[in-house]
Amino acid sequence: MLSKTAEYAIRALVYVQLQNWEEKRPGFKEIAKNIESPEHFTAKILQVLTRFDLIKSLKGRNGGFFFDKEHEDLQLYKIITAIDGEKSFISCSFGFKNCDHENKCPLHDDFSELRKNYTVLVKKRTIQSLAKKILSGEAVLTQNIK
Repeated sequence: MLSKTAEYAIRALVYVQLQNWEEKRPGFKEIAKNIESPEHFTAKILQVLTRFDLIKSLKGRNGGFFFDKEHEDLQLYKIITAIDGEKSFISCSFGFKNCDHENKCPLHDDFSELRKNYTVLVKKRTIQSLAKKILSGEAVLTQNIK
């Protein structure tokens, strides 16, 4: 249900949060390397996130990306809608433009329930909750096995 851009955005923000908790502000090259995403693509994603005021950035020697205290609990929902708009939460699984209760696609009823549960999940989960799972060892940020 997530676009590749939204996946990278969430991974980037989790990485930034982990670094911020260590009093560090990572740059886009460091972020890209540590979330296994292309540098140029990561830079563009971070620009969008900054434009939507989901993250802050400073240029210069002590620059990098960081969260301000205002975004203590940043919902995944806000990130997904900033990157992909509302389409993840309203689009038809069959790709129909006018799929609704009167003009149902074959998966309409099943997918409506799935989409509802998905929306609840991404409104409940935050960047900070995901980062805490990584800190506790319950999860990993990349699948880079060495």
